[in-house]
Amino acid sequence: MEEVTRRSFFGKAIAAIAGMIALGWGIPLLGYALLPAFRRRRESWSEAGPVDKLEVDRPKELEMVLSLKNGWMETHSVQSIWAFRKPDGEVVVYSPICPHLGCAYRWVDAEHVFHCPCHGSVFALSGKVLAGPAPRPLDTLPEKVENGRLYVLYEEFKTGIPRKEVI
Repeated sequence: MEEVTRRSFFGKAIAAIAGMIALGWGIPLLGYALLPAFRRRRESWSEAGPVDKLEVDRPKELEMVLSLKNGWMETHSVQSIWAFRKPDGEVVVYSPICPHLGCAYRWVDAEHVFHCPCHGSVFALSGKVLAGPAPRPLDTLPEKVENGRLYVLYEEFKTGIPRKEVI
């Protein structure tokens, strides 16, 4: 057995204290650096404008600024949606992407339907498929009204499949 000298004892004690200090600082710093990579990206509610600008049973294309937080980075983008009010005051918001292949569709006021120019899908105001190859109705988006303002939680959905599935 080796004899413990004062010098070796203090050397080991200083090394142990330095190790505890390194752990005390290292674990939080490592968590700060690595945890954002494991967090799921967060989307937030985006304001789409005043509800009183929406007409009853007449969809309007609105633009809103989306904020996306992914780790420590926050990005902003502009996205469009289709929104209208029902006669009972309920607000309906549709994703602007056709559920067939992801093309942008438009509202044809004279025919009172949505038309997708890519493959001829036609949708009723209710979102129901009237014609064409679209596998499901138009995708609705979560919405809420606060203080007369419309807020939307923008989501994207897989196209070409019969069920509504968030990407």
